[in-house]
Amino acid sequence: MPDPALGLVEVVGTGLVGTSIALAARRAGLDVVLSDLSAEHVRTATGLGAGHARRTDDRPALVVVAVPPDHLGAAIAAALSDGDALVTDVGSIKGRPLREVAERVDAAALTRYVGSHPMAGSERSGPLAASAALFDGRPWAVTPHATSSPEAVAAVAALVELCGAVATTLSPEEHDLAVARTSHLPHLAAVLVAGRLAGAPAEHLALSGQGVRDVTRIAASDPALWQQILAANAAAVTDLLGELREQLDGLIDAVRDGRRDALGEILSAGVSGTAAIPGKHGAPVRPMRSVFVSVPDHPGELARLFGDAGEIGVNIEDVHIDHDPGRPVGLTELVVEEDRAEHLLGALESRGWTTHR
Repeated sequence: MPDPALGLVEVVGTGLVGTSIALAARRAGLDVVLSDLSAEHVRTATGLGAGHARRTDDRPALVVVAVPPDHLGAAIAAALSDGDALVTDVGSIKGRPLREVAERVDAAALTRYVGSHPMAGSERSGPLAASAALFDGRPWAVTPHATSSPEAVAAVAALVELCGAVATTLSPEEHDLAVARTSHLPHLAAVLVAGRLAGAPAEHLALSGQGVRDVTRIAASDPALWQQILAANAAAVTDLLGELREQLDGLIDAVRDGRRDALGEILSAGVSGTAAIPGKHGAPVRPMRSVFVSVPDHPGELARLFGDAGEIGVNIEDVHIDHDPGRPVGLTELVVEEDRAEHLLGALESRGWTTHR
């Protein structure tokens, strides 16, 4: 049953995230109205079942602002000034929009605002990329400021829950440092690595494997959006880039001078950092092992592999597919718990699959 405290929900901005929130709210049984500067986006989102275009007599109880970073402050302030709705936004930066809103609305209106940020997205954009399941199991930061009302905080928490996400409460300042470390810096690192591939000789690119795809995948995101994100969080990102520059200088020296001890420390720090990332459901990371299987490149084979793994009784924690341009098969990496890997390998081989140890 939908949370009655949420009432009518308006989503301002019907791109990927906004439309996904609207679809999740509709999945939960809530009434949703949609608004966007792009009438075409609203028509598309409406056609997907995300709600209906806002009418003049609609009075939302909760407004979710899902517009690009450069426009967050103005859109949040407008929502607070247009009635008495509680307001949240789902922008990737919290400090600057809060300061802009505080300059535009009175203290009473500001109490109805609580920022938030779902840590989910896609390299694709627009309403056609949206999904009601986009946030399932994903972290969602809730960032109340000093004068946010308990009612507003509770409404945003209810929104997070009905979207299937897991709420994490941070101050706006803590949030911006956290996303600089876990999202913005990794994105820039991927961009720099991917940039070294542009214009590379074809014979070099022919050696591309899953590793380079993993490292560079997020670099394909919208450059215009990322310009806005980085400009809005410049201070935190700049500090981290300075730290990374110092580490890169140390890495260059270690590689150039053949200092294996120093290189080993740097590489070990990377292992430690990877292990520090929370595992599934926020639990500690369990030992995992990769099982590699050759999968013929025609319809139904991947589904058959997953079906066989399910019948064998081994849970697949993650999966990667590396398409070999020289063979009519793909190499599928199944990530499973370490103590189940040998059982999976033997059982798959007994069913005719070609595995690689």
